[in-house]
Amino acid sequence: MSTEIVYRVTVRGRFHNLDERARAQLVRELPEHDIFKSAYSPEGTFTYDEQILFFNLRYEVRTIDGPDKAGSIGINEAEMFLRTLGYGHNNLKVNVVDTSAMWQA
Repeated sequence: MSTEIVYRVTVRGRFHNLDERARAQLVRELPEHDIFKSAYSPEGTFTYDEQILFFNLRYEVRTIDGPDKAGSIGINEAEMFLRTLGYGHNNLKVNVVDTSAMWQA
């Protein structure tokens, strides 16, 4: 029997070819997406810098299939989120941390 593991998945990227509508929305919503208000959650937390160049999406992913699968889930969620909102992007990078490893001495 495999045990489900909780992973913290961070997807980082760069905005690319934002249209005026998307840029205006990001500027308007900037205070809601401050890095200090972010957390890892199943639905993800979206933060970005005030210059609207770079962004982070933080996910809590639970899976029995290991860190590579958790990373794939995070990338897929991020791409769907960005596509849905119409935010052009590139250079996606993923970082995966096994939360159980955080508590081991």
